[in-house]
Amino acid sequence: MVQASTSPTATELATLAIDLIRESGCEYGDIRLGTYRSQNLMARDRSLRNLSDNVNAGFGVRVLLDGAWGFAASHNKTPEEVIRIVALAVETAKGSRLSQQEPVQLAPTEAYRDTYVTPIEIDPFEVPISEKAELLLNLNEELLSYGERGIKKAYSFLSFSREEKTFASTEGSLIQQTLYRTYPGFGCSAIANGDAQSRSYERPPLNIGYEHVAPSDLQSQVSRVAEEAIEKVYAPEAENTRTNLILKPSNLYLTIHESVGHPTELDRVYGYEANFAGTSFATTDNLGKLQYAAPWVNFRADRTQAAGRSTVGYDDEGVKSQDWYVVKDGILVDYLTDRETAHRLGRGSSNGSSYADSWSSVPMVRIPNLGLEPGVEGGSHTATLEEMIANTEDGILIDGVGSFSIDQQRRNFQFGGDAFWKIENGKVVGMLKNVTYHSMTTDFWNSIDALGPASELEQWGTNICGKGEPIQVAQMSHACVPVRVRDVRIGRASHS
Repeated sequence: MVQASTSPTATELATLAIDLIRESGCEYGDIRLGTYRSQNLMARDRSLRNLSDNVNAGFGVRVLLDGAWGFAASHNKTPEEVIRIVALAVETAKGSRLSQQEPVQLAPTEAYRDTYVTPIEIDPFEVPISEKAELLLNLNEELLSYGERGIKKAYSFLSFSREEKTFASTEGSLIQQTLYRTYPGFGCSAIANGDAQSRSYERPPLNIGYEHVAPSDLQSQVSRVAEEAIEKVYAPEAENTRTNLILKPSNLYLTIHESVGHPTELDRVYGYEANFAGTSFATTDNLGKLQYAAPWVNFRADRTQAAGRSTVGYDDEGVKSQDWYVVKDGILVDYLTDRETAHRLGRGSSNGSSYADSWSSVPMVRIPNLGLEPGVEGGSHTATLEEMIANTEDGILIDGVGSFSIDQQRRNFQFGGDAFWKIENGKVVGMLKNVTYHSMTTDFWNSIDALGPASELEQWGTNICGKGEPIQVAQMSHACVPVRVRDVRIGRASHS
């Protein structure tokens, strides 16, 4: 009688790989085994236009031999393939060594044997597709009920993902993690007088279960979104001028991402990486000196915050999640590092900013959850959103994100938004359209004169941050409060 064979576990394959790497003479090596599932639904008008539910799995082996990296990966999780891939990674490192100008060294890290699972209440993959599709179609139907008043297009979406990863290293770590992510939203377009304008509503992308979808919340926003799209299409355009801006967290998070997050990725600072975002003006000779923002402005990275899109137990080099200031009292005080860049900076450890978007991708420095801290309670620069508006004689209130651009050193930028309101003499007097704001990074952050309190903190962020060649996609939260920025240049923009 032939006995049925059993597939080796992730732990068994990881142990085999680490043993082989040690035998090869490498000074360091790790393996990441992963199974990634993503489910996306998109409805347009009265039909479900996209439904995908994909799973991919495999493993990647990374080795450091005589100061040179080698990497290889495979979708075939068998002992035989682990043996082949380890050997291939070692051979790749030998080839890399021939052109290596300076040997790679890694900041030390502790060895961990641990498990981490995103806390969730409802597994999004257990909720029937039919229920999800019905929700989206109902949202669109409600939006399209405003058709006689100009709403001609509607869309809605749900996005879910799950990462199951096992990490092991020659330093003794064995870490298993399961990460869940959920992201819902909808929007519509109004058409009138030869113009089209859109308005959207999203619940921020977070590491959380299906409970984040909150159908009642989505449905309660439909009327407001439709009404604002209609008002927006009839609204006047902004003039090219300078004015004061009050930015809601739903807009400000992207400005944080592009002008604080990317410039402080240390691999960009060193010139190791320039794809999709350029290098950085925030060079290491500025560390501890550069007045990045006003003295009452603080940016803090935190990979431990509840539900953060970049929240994990450990990064993809096995470094435990932590939190730290990047800008403190307005001064640039730290960067986002992996073990290689941390060593070059002279740090005793990485701050755990390494991430790979797949088992087949090489880990690199990625923006973690990076947030703007609220104003100090009772502080002279702390004000609620309502107070900011009431104390502004002339300005524009901006909600949501739109188009943006920023130069390859992260200095000069422009950002749009999803909705704009004119403020006159402390009151909101009506909507505007096609607004962009323009500034230099340090000028902008030094021009903030009011920060919202902790009660107005919102956990916005992105699920589509691209970096690298070939491109990798990561996600992170940028929790922040409303702010007022003085004397910013604004102009008209082409609408989407």
